[in-house]
Amino acid sequence: MADPALVHVPIETHLGEFLAGFSDDGLAELNFPHRHPPQPTIIDNHKSLSSVKRCLLQILSGEHPKQFPKMDLSVGTEFQQAVWLEMLKIPMGQTLTYGEIADNLNNRGAVRAVGMACGANPIPVIIPCHR
Repeated sequence: MADPALVHVPIETHLGEFLAGFSDDGLAELNFPHRHPPQPTIIDNHKSLSSVKRCLLQILSGEHPKQFPKMDLSVGTEFQQAVWLEMLKIPMGQTLTYGEIADNLNNRGAVRAVGMACGANPIPVIIPCHR
């Protein structure tokens, strides 16, 4: 069942309909087309929708977003949040290994944990699991 604290707004793209989930603190999840949560609370609009849609469409077009929307990453642990914020720093067209991300976080032994954090990413595409 979908998180009742989130409201969801559909975002049409050339790849299909993404579903953005918003908390009071910002974008909290982004669901791929055909991977929507069961029974989401759907509304037509949200105050942050335009910035999320603009960012998503820029990324899907191969452009680096000029600005990221406000995001609520509170679903993750402190470590996961640090990994997700580090992944936002990866330039378009470049990649980092899990080990390099762990090094950037000054935690070389956390390579597997970085991989797990990537898998738990609630806002894929905008926070890339892989660039």
